[in-house]
Amino acid sequence: MSVLVAGIGNIFLGDDGFGVEVVRRLASEELPLGVKVKDFGIRGFDLAYALMEDHDLSILVDATPQGGTPGTLYTIEVDPGEIDRAEDGTIDTHAMNPVRVLQLVKAMGGEPRSILVVGCEPAILEDENGMIGLSQPVEAAVDDAVSMVRSLIAGHEQRQRSIPIDATV
Repeated sequence: MSVLVAGIGNIFLGDDGFGVEVVRRLASEELPLGVKVKDFGIRGFDLAYALMEDHDLSILVDATPQGGTPGTLYTIEVDPGEIDRAEDGTIDTHAMNPVRVLQLVKAMGGEPRSILVVGCEPAILEDENGMIGLSQPVEAAVDDAVSMVRSLIAGHEQRQRSIPIDATV
């Protein structure tokens, strides 16, 4: 089993640091063999190269505005077809736009197998002066997001174990 858990976000823009905080907490926990947890922050190019590796599952953790109540958690399965239909534009290797990162992966010949996003509805994404720290509703959702990621990993691990292996020689 090979799983990448990638924290995405900018800690200087309020709730945009959600993914970074979730992976910070996950990194201190014991996880199954083959699970790699990394804080990518705003380094889109680094994430693109990590997604080029042959992971069974990649979980991107990020603030994800969907129009819900701040602190609401989402699990979103990325449809590879949506990546192809997303807005075209210049790929900025210093900013973190997950769709553009996935477009970069495809442009470099990569084809990630399975991508999930664990997102949290932000309350405050930025302030003209910057803001370090999460809002109260997003901070309150971090532990649940850690549990959600652990559950996704466990479910993936269970599916990996239940796949029949052809033992004929």
